[in-house]
Amino acid sequence: MKGRNVLVTGATQGIGLAIALRAAREGAEAIVIAGRDPAKAPKAVEAVESAGAACAFIAADLEDAHAPGAIFDFALKRFGRVDALVNSAGATDRGALVDADLALWERLYAVNARAPFFLMQRLVNHLRSRGAPGSIVNILSVHAHGGSPPLAVYASTKAALAGLTRNTAHAHRFDRIRVNGINVGWVDTPAERQMQAVTLGLGEKWLAEASARQPSGRLLDPHDVARLAIFLLGDASGPMTGSIVDQEQFVIGAFG
Repeated sequence: MKGRNVLVTGATQGIGLAIALRAAREGAEAIVIAGRDPAKAPKAVEAVESAGAACAFIAADLEDAHAPGAIFDFALKRFGRVDALVNSAGATDRGALVDADLALWERLYAVNARAPFFLMQRLVNHLRSRGAPGSIVNILSVHAHGGSPPLAVYASTKAALAGLTRNTAHAHRFDRIRVNGINVGWVDTPAERQMQAVTLGLGEKWLAEASARQPSGRLLDPHDVARLAIFLLGDASGPMTGSIVDQEQFVIGAFG
């Protein structure tokens, strides 16, 4: 990642922050982190700067159709160029086929599919105007393979983004713009702790019980995802593009 400017959404905590920190440690020159909660920004920016990169934060809610453009414009104004993008922000609200409403559908598609699409559009056009190579990593989910019933809408957004990942990779392979994705399994993040313990009412015991059911005895950690994301984002994975990796403890499609 040496000398590169990286834009990471959803990066004030969890997977996004872990990726930003890893990029800084791997030599990134500057990192823009985008997130909804300005209160979390100072600590995140300080951590990234301590890891070795210049860092700037922009508050943005990806439900807003204008947010992707505002984020990218901010990155260009602050650091002059963008070389790599990680679409890490995501909404995980529950909604099954039988009970999801239009508002949920529109919110999840805005955050999980529309925003990444237009951020990719801005980066690709920016890189092409410079005649420069670049890379994109989209954080997807194993639920893109189908998902559990309560996650019908969420699963469909991640499947949509998986399709966009491959389409963009194919369309711009000769522009030397690589686009890959990660279907992450169950990750222990602050947002997931809030969802399981509070929103779903499972209490603090949920993490120990969930961990006991995993082959490794634990859920994935955001830094597990960050290591893979930086591999896909950087030169070590070149020239692979259009790949979507299942980062999961269970083998998709295996039985018995």
